[in-house]
Amino acid sequence: MKTLLAALLIAAAVPAVPAAAQTSGQVTQAITGTRLDVSVTGEVTRVPDLAIISAGVVSRSESATGALQDNAQRMDRVIAAIKRAGIADRDVQTSSISLNPEYKYVENQPPQLVGYTASNQVTVKFRDIRNSGKVLDALVREGANQISGPNMTIERPEQALDEARTKAVTAGRARADLYARSLGMRVVRVVSVSESAGYYAPPPAPPVPMMAAAERSYTKIEPGEQKLQVSLAMVFELQ
Repeated sequence: MKTLLAALLIAAAVPAVPAAAQTSGQVTQAITGTRLDVSVTGEVTRVPDLAIISAGVVSRSESATGALQDNAQRMDRVIAAIKRAGIADRDVQTSSISLNPEYKYVENQPPQLVGYTASNQVTVKFRDIRNSGKVLDALVREGANQISGPNMTIERPEQALDEARTKAVTAGRARADLYARSLGMRVVRVVSVSESAGYYAPPPAPPVPMMAAAERSYTKIEPGEQKLQVSLAMVFELQ
C-alpha cells in the first residue's frame, strides 16, 4: 500500500506533457521582431517551340453511310498529307468524331430529315512552327475544311520557370531590404516562401486564313513570344 501511494505521489509531481508535443518533434520559431509579408512575381519570355492546331473534315450527305464514307476517304488523304510532311505519329491524335442528322424546319410542320453531317478532327503538334503554314495549306488541298488554332506553347518550360523563380526570390529580398531601410531596420531572416503555380501568358491565337492560292504564297504562322510567370508569397523578419 505504501509503495502504491509513493508511485501515485511521484506521478502527480511530474508535469503533464501535451499530446501534440509527444507526437510531433517539429518546433516553430516565433517571430520576435517585425513581420513583413511580400508578394512578388518573376517573369521571363521565351519563343514558343510548339504549335498545336486542330484540323479535320466535315462531310454532308443525304444518308449517314454516305456522310461517313466521304468523310473517311477525305480524312485518309489528310492523314497521308500529315505523314508526308514528316510529322511523327506521336504528334497526331484524333480529338473528335461525330455524326449528326440535319433537319429542315418549316412552321407548323414536323421537322424533315434532309441529311447527315459527319466530322473527324485531329490535333496536330507542329514542332517546326514557321513551316506549319505550308503543311496546313497541303491539308486543305487534300480535303481539310475545318482548321482552328494555333495554340502556341513551350514543350519543356521548367528551365524558364526556374529562371522566373530566381528572379522572384531576388525581387522579394530586394523589396524586403527596401522596407527595412525605410523603417530603420534590417532583414534578419526569411521565415517562409510559398509559390503559386507557374503561369503562361500565351499570345492570342491568330485566325488561320483560308484564301485561294492565287491570293497569297502560303499561310504564315509566327510564333512570337510567350511570358512565363511565377508568383511567390514571402515572409521576412525585421529587427
